[in-house]
Amino acid sequence: MKRKLIAKIFSVIALSALLFFMINPSAKAAGLFGPPQTVSKEAGGLNTAIGYRYHEDTYKNGTYHTFRQNEIYSQAAYGAKNIWEIYARIGIADLKIFDVFSSVDASTVTDKKDFEENWKFFGTLGAKAFYPINSIFGIGAFIQGTYYFSDFTDNVSGTNGVTPFTAGLKVKNLWDVNCGVGLQVTIPRGIKLYAGPYIYYSEAKMSLASDIPDLEYWTGDVSVQNKSIVGGFAGVDIPLIKGFRLNVEGQYSDRFSAGAAVTYTY
Repeated sequence: MKRKLIAKIFSVIALSALLFFMINPSAKAAGLFGPPQTVSKEAGGLNTAIGYRYHEDTYKNGTYHTFRQNEIYSQAAYGAKNIWEIYARIGIADLKIFDVFSSVDASTVTDKKDFEENWKFFGTLGAKAFYPINSIFGIGAFIQGTYYFSDFTDNVSGTNGVTPFTAGLKVKNLWDVNCGVGLQVTIPRGIKLYAGPYIYYSEAKMSLASDIPDLEYWTGDVSVQNKSIVGGFAGVDIPLIKGFRLNVEGQYSDRFSAGAAVTYTY
């Protein structure tokens, strides 16, 4: 009875968090890889989570720009036999791109350098498999992909010589896919430590609504991709009160990302 009550409270918290970030777009909030081994019951069962990740990466196409995101998400997962799991996430994220509005000529002056958009919805699908070497050590593999359902947009104003202009930059079809392997060690009190390498690819289209001199790099649909495709991750998964666990994880590719999630096993 108490577990059911706690689960209901957890669900309310997850829903409230999502509503908070939807109503207040200035609040900042994709996802962790998590431990290789599922936290679902061995006989099979559901686990849910709410999570947050701070994400940075470098994208390229002739020049380099830093992308920064804050992501918050809710997850539902099903796993069994301590060896496999499938999961789905829905969340919201902001996007900041540094120096994307910088002019290449002094005759063109813009009112800002950085692109900023608040929240947009994204979805993630993933799966993982785990092989226990013994009761302490194990190795697993995962694959997950994320797609942003809406375009990110921001406007820039300025002057070209004495001629004023306003233009909108759109980031559309942003997606990524990750796959990797991880080693896991289970220490006393059921704490799981894990780490491993991963391969990562992300792509988006960027286009400027108007043809602005000295900003013409973004004229038309320009494809951008992440600079580095290989990274590493490490994390810890800690049991809390009955049914709940805390997962904290760091990821590094070209830049550092980190996040945390709280899961509940039914």
